[in-house]
Amino acid sequence: MRVIAGEFKGRRLEAPDWPGLRPTSDKLRETLFNILAMRIRGARMLDGYAGTGAVGIEGLSRGAAHVSFVEKDPRATGLIAANLQRCGIRDCYAIIRAAFPGVETQVAAGAHDIVFLDPPYGAVELSTALAAAAPLLEPETLLILEHATRDTVPPRCGPLALMRQVRSGDSSLSMYW
Repeated sequence: MRVIAGEFKGRRLEAPDWPGLRPTSDKLRETLFNILAMRIRGARMLDGYAGTGAVGIEGLSRGAAHVSFVEKDPRATGLIAANLQRCGIRDCYAIIRAAFPGVETQVAAGAHDIVFLDPPYGAVELSTALAAAAPLLEPETLLILEHATRDTVPPRCGPLALMRQVRSGDSSLSMYW
């Protein structure tokens, strides 16, 4: 894994050495940030189910003002911290060690311009993630959900409507605004 573009372009990121964590591929991150190109500079971003932190770090590299990394696994929060350090990122972020369903009590509604969620693949996990995200969203928030292409996503999430889907192999990005 590497940072694809921006200030930290080419920096290698550590991958997990334990099973059960599925980092967003370089290809899918590149697609995501090509879509976000006009929105990322100065944005406040939440990287839910952050895993390695690669998506949020890519956001910081491309000019996001702040990223909140939300991850419940202490090994993963350590990996996120190590990856931030590898890139020389010392501020403009927060690592919140918490399960995503439940973090809505720690994060204010409207605190983020972009909310990216990458829950474990499966329809039940999608529903849980979207229900937890709904209280965080304002009409101007962009919500991006990474999910298995085979899983169907609902047409609405809180005040947001599904506006676009991008498929890349077994993974898809669904965008709500």
